[in-house]
Amino acid sequence: MALGGGTFLTQNKVLPGTYHNFISKARAFVNLSNRGYVGLPIVLDWGVDGDVFTVTQEDLQKSSRKIFGYDYTDPKLKGIRDVFKNAITVYFYRLVVGAVAATNTFAIAKYKGVRGNDIKIVIHANVDEPTKFDVQTLLDNVLVDEQTAVTDAKGLTENDYVMFKSDATLAETAGTALTGGSNGSAVTGGAHQEALDSLEAYGFNTIGCLSSEPTIKSLYVEYTKRLRDQVGAKLQIVGHKLGAADHEGIIDVQNDANGTDEEIFGAVYWTVGAQAGVAVNKSNTNKKYDGEHTLVMSETMTQPQLTALLKAGKYVFHRVGDEIRVLEDVNTFTSFTPVKNEDFSMNQVIRVLDQIAIDTATLFNTRYLGKVPNDQSGRVSLWGDIVTHRRELQGIRAIQNFDPEQVVVEQGNSKKSVVVDEVIEPTVAMSQLYITTTVA
Repeated sequence: MALGGGTFLTQNKVLPGTYHNFISKARAFVNLSNRGYVGLPIVLDWGVDGDVFTVTQEDLQKSSRKIFGYDYTDPKLKGIRDVFKNAITVYFYRLVVGAVAATNTFAIAKYKGVRGNDIKIVIHANVDEPTKFDVQTLLDNVLVDEQTAVTDAKGLTENDYVMFKSDATLAETAGTALTGGSNGSAVTGGAHQEALDSLEAYGFNTIGCLSSEPTIKSLYVEYTKRLRDQVGAKLQIVGHKLGAADHEGIIDVQNDANGTDEEIFGAVYWTVGAQAGVAVNKSNTNKKYDGEHTLVMSETMTQPQLTALLKAGKYVFHRVGDEIRVLEDVNTFTSFTPVKNEDFSMNQVIRVLDQIAIDTATLFNTRYLGKVPNDQSGRVSLWGDIVTHRRELQGIRAIQNFDPEQVVVEQGNSKKSVVVDEVIEPTVAMSQLYITTTVA
């Protein structure tokens, strides 16, 4: 029989042998969560509907035709390109009501919507085996799939654009278009509610509201308030002329744009990405607008106009020479009190506070919850991890004047609860210069 061996919890073994524990050297936990995540309910001509689908910058550049039905450079994707100028990952939810998939004798479009009408099926006899067929799928007359030497429709495999009808009879055709594809009727508040309900399970920094309907805008505003104030999710909404929201989670883009809804929401596309993608130690104040839409400056031409909008908590673009820039990186919170002062109207401050909340929750949930005893040693360990995290934030100049002695970790009212008190001073970017020059 072998001697005793293995690991040990206490020194209570009976058999002779070696009992060896391998443990990690104590190391502080530092994990700054990434930014750049956007939630975006949106009307599309093509794509997944009824569910959230994730798109990264790389996905957009390499697979935009498959995902959205259009090439990366197509004008139809102008708004989406603007989001990705700063966003890293977008959780899309396609808004549809009563959409219909295009179809023909041989196939049905993989997704509902008008883009399916631009698909056609071309069938030729195979050169080497004339009794068999070569079947091509074209989108806007561009070949996107080809299957050769197919005996019958049952031998066809669905591709990224169509699902073939297994009971169809294959016959040569120079091009049979799919028809009947429709985006459906006008998107209702119910569709937006379904989108918001589905997105609630995802973590993102900002969510875009692409609606001009007051009731739908109100839905997004209340959704954001609920998630921030009751659920604890740290996100901000970006919308166009949302009204008197008065909340640090609401960013209200004021500028109009020319023409269609696509143009009106041009600033929203860009801002929802810019606000998500900005680093925790950076500000979007004075950031240059490099989007593809034309913003109207009629409401933001004079200093009195700009002053009034800024005091009302509006996110404003203004002209600086030949460039369009963000006036001030602010949200709609304006009802300042001694407990919650004007600092909370600065989005850079909110980003720091949200970063702390997200990272601390991740730290506790992954390393302490249900794992570490709530005794003095356990609380000292938690204190050390919190202090290390805050020092990391100070190292990247997101906070300043941090004093570890002001972090207090104590047992709460029950044996399982822990209470932390701390003092944090977020750093914000310079935006005003007052200078007095004495001429001798």
